Amino acid sequence: MALQQREISVSEFFTKNRHLLGFDNPKRALLTTVKEAVDNSLDACEDAGILPEVWVEVEQTSAEDRFQVRVRDNGPGIVQEQIPRIFGKLLYGSKFHRLKMSRGQQGIGISAAGMYGHLTTGQPITIISRTAPAEPAHFYQIVIDTKQNEPKILRVQEVEWQPEQGTQVQIELEGIYQRGKWSVDEYLEQTATANPHVTMHYAAPDGKKRDFRRVSSELPAEPKEIKPHPHGIELGILIKMLQETRSRTLKTFLQNDFCRVSSRSALQICELAGLYENARPKRIATKNAQKLLKAIRNTKLRNPPMDCIAPIEPELIKAGMRKEFKADFYTAITRKPTVYRGIPFVIEAGLAYGGALKQETCAKLMRFANRVPLLYNSGAGVIKQAIASANWKQYGIEQSNGSLPAGPLLILVHMASPWVPFTSESKEAIACYPKIEKEIVLALQECTRPLRRFLRQKQRNIEERRKHKYIEKYIPHIGVALQEILQFSDGEREHVIENLSVVLQKSRAG
Repeated sequence: MALQQREISVSEFFTKNRHLLGFDNPKRALLTTVKEAVDNSLDACEDAGILPEVWVEVEQTSAEDRFQVRVRDNGPGIVQEQIPRIFGKLLYGSKFHRLKMSRGQQGIGISAAGMYGHLTTGQPITIISRTAPAEPAHFYQIVIDTKQNEPKILRVQEVEWQPEQGTQVQIELEGIYQRGKWSVDEYLEQTATANPHVTMHYAAPDGKKRDFRRVSSELPAEPKEIKPHPHGIELGILIKMLQETRSRTLKTFLQNDFCRVSSRSALQICELAGLYENARPKRIATKNAQKLLKAIRNTKLRNPPMDCIAPIEPELIKAGMRKEFKADFYTAITRKPTVYRGIPFVIEAGLAYGGALKQETCAKLMRFANRVPLLYNSGAGVIKQAIASANWKQYGIEQSNGSLPAGPLLILVHMASPWVPFTSESKEAIACYPKIEKEIVLALQECTRPLRRFLRQKQRNIEERRKHKYIEKYIPHIGVALQEILQFSDGEREHVIENLSVVLQKSRAG
């Protein structure tokens, strides 16, 4: 049995557990592949300060269940030396170690999509990238060596490529294409809603094409990287930070390796922990690290900086909803930033009502995390839980216990954070932290107040129209009755009816 023991790589693990990454069935695999490629393109463009423009092509090959996904962007391109690792190595990237809002977090997505494509079709992932008009375009074909979790380069060369800069990714995979719910089409539609500064061109397998045009020419504010907040760490992380720090004293470690720790706060923490402020961090034992952590948690510190987050903002949320959904009423709200486990986050919500949404019997829910749509597992996670727990009836919306509200309603909820607590590696739902749920409920309540006023005014207008029609129906009879009482001519009767109708019209206009 001892001889059978061996180490497995992360790639080998996810090859056998691909459902954890969103590749558990062919339809979902196609969507996940497009999603990961588009998310990478949008992050790259925004990091470089470029207004994103993305081309998405999904083409069916000669085989019925095989598709070629091609995603191209106008971004900054990728340095040649980095291309193999970015696309051919799992858990490789720049975002995992940074506390800064971004779509990707783990460095798994696009390389996992390439791994799934090779697993189901035997075809490598193909990349073309150029960093500037004067630079050559580099062509790569790569597969992942799953035993070593390392890229295996099958082909590399310089090629003629028309775009002046950007990156194109091509993956052939086994999939199923269907329109409607949980489709590539729905993902792109929702992405366009939450990213009104993006232009996307989409060519579907059935030959239909659609352009999602930007409605804003301003890039979101660039999030800034922050250091960890002391209230968000656990003992194991603290011990690791103590061993890896470059600071020479405990006091400077607390000030330099964390955010929001002043010189005074650092001294207070050292005093509470019973530790010498000039102690060497690397020499602090586990027992003393426990005392240090307890002291940190008992010290009042300011919340972490909030400039690591770039929310969509209410006006752009409404602009995105107007662009993709025709309704009679729109509202949106961005809550003030707050903190969970020492990590800052912002909750945004938007509502649309009526119009083309009248065909919906149940409210349409759109969930986002860092501007990325969460399509699957809509019944799980904190967003659905918060919506179901909110009292929609008091705002004039029908709702059964524990379910989404009913009626022609669109509900949009967005969480922006440098670290979103997803329930799984496939990033389908946000974990149920009470602080996050509370913020979502408060955001929805702020949105439903103007909706309630709109619905009440709408009901009053309906009632007024009903009364006007009732009066209008009896105006001729009133004219006849007045003629009989006052004994005037038929011409005078018509004049009276006409005057009554004018009065009614003026009251309706008022």
